[in-house]
Amino acid sequence: MHILVCVKQVPDTTEIKIDPKTNTLDRSSAPTIINPYDAHAVEEAVKIKNKFGGKVSIISMGPPQAEKVIKKCIEMGADEGYLLSDRAFAGSDTLATSYILAMGIKKIIEKETIDLLFCGKQAIDGDTAQVGPGIASRLGIAQLTYVEKVKSLDLESNTIIVHRKIDNGYEVVESKLPCLITVEKDINDLSYSPLPSMIRAARYKSTVWGINDFKADMSQLGLKGSPTSVRRIFPPAKRSGGKLLKGNVDEMVKQLTDSLKEGIVRWQL
Repeated sequence: MHILVCVKQVPDTTEIKIDPKTNTLDRSSAPTIINPYDAHAVEEAVKIKNKFGGKVSIISMGPPQAEKVIKKCIEMGADEGYLLSDRAFAGSDTLATSYILAMGIKKIIEKETIDLLFCGKQAIDGDTAQVGPGIASRLGIAQLTYVEKVKSLDLESNTIIVHRKIDNGYEVVESKLPCLITVEKDINDLSYSPLPSMIRAARYKSTVWGINDFKADMSQLGLKGSPTSVRRIFPPAKRSGGKLLKGNVDEMVKQLTDSLKEGIVRWQL
């Protein structure tokens, strides 16, 4: 069984700051880490590999230093990694990113079958949850999103059953393989990496592919292939102090209703 996991290198949002002059993320203010949702996707893939056999491959798009997250995945138990890195990919939004990753996945499929694809639910630096479904659409395979549990996997019938998280519980969904799954953090607990895997990860060199390795449509990647862009990032305005209501109950009710009416009028304007 061959499982492929899409991962992303992201800034640690617990430490990142916003540049007050440019209103953009100051990426130098925080270390980069593997996207937390993607880490749980890798953990689940390795868990399935250990149960059924086969191998786990990793694919990521980013600058050369993004190989760091692939090494982390090797440390977690993955077997091989592919890094899609080229200046032509810079500025890609979720639509262009899904195109580039799909191109890389198709190149892998040319040499070996992929039975199952995993992605994190979303990246913590974008929170769009669009790339995983975008990849599935481009590959023409089923997508199971917001998965919090893999209930069963039957290799004889080539089917998988998962619990898909919804607001008031979960849905039980069955799909034929191959399919793409985006996972919630609830799907598992991250385990500690054994020393042999840590040593292998330190020595591991990823396969790196650039634009010349694909028959890509240049109009679908980078800034040209991105119909959306982030114009400005800013922290929410600080809340002003509350207003203290005084008087008896009737007087305070009148003050409150007057304030609400004033707020509604401002909102309508």
